[in-house]
Amino acid sequence: MVDAVVSYVVHKLGDYIIQEAVFLRDVRDEVQLLKNELEWMQCFIKDAEEKQVEDAMIRKWVSDIRDIAYDTEDVLDNFMLKIDHGKTPSRDRPALFALIRKYSCLFDIGKMKDLYGIGKEIESVQKRIIDLSRKRELYRLEDIGNRREGKSNNLERLIDLRRATSFVVDENIVGFEDDAKMLLGKLLEGEPRRFVVSIFGMGGLGKTTLAKKLYHNIDVLNKFNLRAWVYVSQDYQTQDLLRRIIKSFEIKINGVELEKMSEEDLERYLYKSLQGRSYLAVIDDVWQKEAWESLKRAFPDGNNGSRVIITTRIKEVAERSDERIHVHKLRFLRPDESWNLFCEKSFRKSNANEELEKLGREMVEKCGGLPLAIIVLGGLLSTKKPQEWRSVRDHIWQHLRNDSIHIPSLLTLSFNDLPYQLKLCFLYLGVFPEDFEFFIEKAIRLLVAEGFIREDDDRVMEEVAKNNLDELINRSLIQIENICRGRVETCRIHDLLRDLAIQKAKELNFFHIYDGIHHPTCSPTPTSSARRLVFYSETSSSFQHCNSLSRSLLLYDRDQDSFRQTSTAIFTRLRLLRVLHVENYGGYINCHRLPKEIGQLVHLKYLTVRISFIRNLPPSIVNLRKLQTLDLYSRRWLLKLPIGIGKLQELRHLIGTFEGPLPIDNLTNLQTLKFVSYESWSKVHPDKLVNLRELHINHFHTQEQEQEPFIFDSIAKLKNIRILSVELSGVHSFSSLQPLSHCPRLQDLTLGGKIEELPADMHTMLPNLECLSLSNSNLQDDPMPKLEKLPNLVSLELRFHSYHGKKMICREKGFSQLESLEILDLYEWEEWQVEKGAMPMLKNLEINPKNSELRIPERLISIPAPTRRYSTARTRF
Repeated sequence: MVDAVVSYVVHKLGDYIIQEAVFLRDVRDEVQLLKNELEWMQCFIKDAEEKQVEDAMIRKWVSDIRDIAYDTEDVLDNFMLKIDHGKTPSRDRPALFALIRKYSCLFDIGKMKDLYGIGKEIESVQKRIIDLSRKRELYRLEDIGNRREGKSNNLERLIDLRRATSFVVDENIVGFEDDAKMLLGKLLEGEPRRFVVSIFGMGGLGKTTLAKKLYHNIDVLNKFNLRAWVYVSQDYQTQDLLRRIIKSFEIKINGVELEKMSEEDLERYLYKSLQGRSYLAVIDDVWQKEAWESLKRAFPDGNNGSRVIITTRIKEVAERSDERIHVHKLRFLRPDESWNLFCEKSFRKSNANEELEKLGREMVEKCGGLPLAIIVLGGLLSTKKPQEWRSVRDHIWQHLRNDSIHIPSLLTLSFNDLPYQLKLCFLYLGVFPEDFEFFIEKAIRLLVAEGFIREDDDRVMEEVAKNNLDELINRSLIQIENICRGRVETCRIHDLLRDLAIQKAKELNFFHIYDGIHHPTCSPTPTSSARRLVFYSETSSSFQHCNSLSRSLLLYDRDQDSFRQTSTAIFTRLRLLRVLHVENYGGYINCHRLPKEIGQLVHLKYLTVRISFIRNLPPSIVNLRKLQTLDLYSRRWLLKLPIGIGKLQELRHLIGTFEGPLPIDNLTNLQTLKFVSYESWSKVHPDKLVNLRELHINHFHTQEQEQEPFIFDSIAKLKNIRILSVELSGVHSFSSLQPLSHCPRLQDLTLGGKIEELPADMHTMLPNLECLSLSNSNLQDDPMPKLEKLPNLVSLELRFHSYHGKKMICREKGFSQLESLEILDLYEWEEWQVEKGAMPMLKNLEINPKNSELRIPERLISIPAPTRRYSTARTRF
């Protein structure tokens, strides 16, 4: 874990050397040397962390490295804070060349070092690194770990336990009946070629349990001549796996010494032994797709109906294991299944009284349908007296961790397998409240602002962050909650994994949580160097007593008095803040203005304040030159931007309900702009908005105003636009859609307003369009013949008077990629013809035609409606 922190600081030092070269010019060599020293220390960290569990001396050494990394960051951040304070004496900053000239005249390098002390501070940090290196050699820390290699640790014991119980059958498996029945059919079906069944899902979900149920099924026993089970794990050796598979198959070994055979000989021996026979092999707990690749040459692909079952936590491993494969994502238990499993483990044959049942159901709900957690909880409570149940309920995760080696070890396996960039991303998701459904886009903006994301040659940081979150989804570390318009919109982290993130973060001083119940507040004399502070509930805590070195402050559930009392303290005390997130997810904070002191947070990159009644921003907001995200969204009030907002050259995401002038012409890094009126947008010169990817426009007219059509000419200048939403009011209309042909990257289009006619060449105009939503379009001609040709359309919504005709026809081979279709509130629609072969990929269908006589084609009746909590793209922020 410390390797992730050190890597993060090393990258930040590199950024400082490049971006702040003017002010670091005479200590640049010292900073570069410090960066090199930390990079050198990284060579030893990973190995040390693997050995620190059982050695206090190594734990102390690793902890000291963490502190040095943090202190290095503090030295540079404080230095730049003083520099920035010196160069901003008034509201208007001088130009950069004037600053350089000013400092060149006033200070020589010696005085600069004396004034800010950076030279001595860097020297002090370097001495600490040298001292750590000396201690590593003096106490021979590497040898300590090596001498203890023979000592079994928790992870090794867990692996041995899993291997030993692979063949143990649980007669009372709850919740896998439907899964087992379906997968059993795949194993027994008549396909003669070798076939792979992949089962994937979160650790503790029951993949191995389900595989065991299949492995020991009587029909499986009768079908397959040979069966084998091998547990793989993260650190596998192909030769060892082959030897264990041969032994598990119980293949007769006539004078052959397996231990002396090479990998190639083992492959050949296994292949020859299986040839012409029907076999079933279970490859359990696979972490890399290369594992099966390295084995499958030894498994004959004949016509004997042989099968392989692979269990894994990683989606990519499951999907890419073989050419002929069935992938099964294992679900979480339903509430009734969870309760039945819990009762079986906790009450045995006795009955629960009303109070115990209430407490039990509360705890089972906390387990979130994870079988392992429910089983451990039930076993724990079966040994507890009734009066002890409440204590377990109040500290459920602590009790489960202490009672079972399985839970912490199984989940830690997933964490340890992550590269350092993903470790930071996963840990950071622990800042979201328990059971919180977070928006992917919000998480992306936070991760970028925190500095965890590195921009590469081909992708912007937001795309890299999205890929990181997708990887966490694929590794079953976060769960998809809602998919909107073909894209993942919201996710959730299981409480057990969130608890793991909190525990790891505590060890790193990565963040500190106060929820008023389970976690202590900041002390008047803080000793913690936690970089991030998270408050979930109202407190009387005074922020001036919190650690002034904190980089992030996330406040949830603020009321108006709390925010007013603490805001000035935040802005004057926590001067190194990069992230400030204030949100009341139960409502809105009644606050009329942001304090002018906010302009002192010159390091701030992310500012979200979801409060109502703010109409204006203080002029000091333009001091936040590093700001990337400014989110002041409110459904209740329109917000005016200050004239100087164009000075925020780093701004990437501007979110609110804005009125009046939009002085954003020079914001060349702007990627997101929502929500603005058409009147305001029409006065913007978009030529310089070369990076704008998402734009939401609302058009509000009074009846007295002239009703002019919306013209897309300005949109046509946005060459990088991906998501466009234009919502007109009343009967207002769009002009020709033809200018959109100049937006080749457009993927998501929402149009609310009258359209005279869809272009006949829409499929060539918008070849990359994936999501389309039309409402109030008043189309007279059937839109399907034109829309079905869109080659990449995944999601289509026709809403609220989008079509006034009576008949729609979807032709053969039309909508070849469409997965989600919603047709709502079409009053005149009477007939729908869907030819065979149309919409072959359709997974979700929702129809509300306002005509009870409309007949839905029979083959589409069983397709489910999309499961969602948010119905339109307008909620995606």
